Amino acid sequence: MRKAKVEAIEEAVERRGQPTMADVAKLAGVSPMTVSRVMNGKGLVRESTRRKVAEAVASLNYTPNQEARNLAGSKPIRVGFLYSNPSAAYLSEFLVGLLSQSGLNNVQLFVEKCEAGQHEEEQTRRLIENGLDGIILPPPLCDSESVIACVAAADIPAVVVACGTPDERVGAVSIDDFEAACHMTRHLIALGHQRIGFVVGHPNQSASGRRLAGYRAAIEEKGADKSEELVVQGMFTYRSGLDAAEQLLGLDTRPTAIFASNDDMAAAAVAVAHRLGLDVPGDLTVTGFDDSALATTIWPELTTVRQPIAEMARQAVQSLVRRVRALREGEDERAQPERVPMEFELVRRQSDAAPRIRPPARLPAPKSPAKSPLKAGAKSAPASARRAHAPR
Repeated sequence: MRKAKVEAIEEAVERRGQPTMADVAKLAGVSPMTVSRVMNGKGLVRESTRRKVAEAVASLNYTPNQEARNLAGSKPIRVGFLYSNPSAAYLSEFLVGLLSQSGLNNVQLFVEKCEAGQHEEEQTRRLIENGLDGIILPPPLCDSESVIACVAAADIPAVVVACGTPDERVGAVSIDDFEAACHMTRHLIALGHQRIGFVVGHPNQSASGRRLAGYRAAIEEKGADKSEELVVQGMFTYRSGLDAAEQLLGLDTRPTAIFASNDDMAAAAVAVAHRLGLDVPGDLTVTGFDDSALATTIWPELTTVRQPIAEMARQAVQSLVRRVRALREGEDERAQPERVPMEFELVRRQSDAAPRIRPPARLPAPKSPAKSPLKAGAKSAPASARRAHAPR
């Protein structure tokens, strides 16, 4: 049913040549007024509804009509959004913030998907050829040297989001990944965990290394088990989380807690634990990172590090808009790349607890048979005779 609905809308768009707000509303299953509220960042709209609208906008490649914005006297700012993220939950959250803030700032968005490592420069150049005023790069493209070099060569402002070590030529919006991972690891140790498994993120993202460094720093600081077998490579995908969790839970002495570098991999660890008959958090604590929608849609709900993804996207738009306007006004000093630090938060839910202490199994001590008093000089009957005359 869903597929047929999408195909019908796409056919209508193809005939017309351009998607409308009504098409977005139909695909998202909401009213055009709701789409308008989301696009303009106005009114009370549930986060789940914002995500549906964001996904529909991305699916139809919808660009809001400038005339409908009623922002007379303000020249629109054309912003490119180049994405390649294996986590649908992360991307959906990012789009919610991106779209709502673009509506407020008279920004025209140009969205382009780019597979990391495949023709990155070519796709970046193609996007820039749309006459962009600036570009926003989320993970993992925020760490791509070739993409950053291509943007710098075009001499247009760029903002990277959630980059562990941003290039000095671009603006950046990020949390402190090192401190966030350190904070979560200290929390697990405070609960009583000493063997804590860690699932590393994709090696092509600098944030992965920062989070691993934070985990190791807390382990060293608190004197917990720092065996290398407890650190397993992941790729920020659910599938890689399954493989990593199976490896950790297959150890001779398995960890009592697993800290995954994102919620997708943490959700996979919970699934593996359940398949093995382990209770979460009774037998195994599992925590994640991001606080994406996935964290509250699995059971038990994930304890995780909240990275304010939607708000970071909003801040990226605002930072880019400030820089573009400063350049237009010839104020080079105000047009310098900005660093916008964001706060993280440890969100406790139902997937963490103190490790269960199981007493060693003990067999009950055998009871001594009651002894009857013997007369002096009398001899005890042989054991076989006693058994023979024992009452049945």
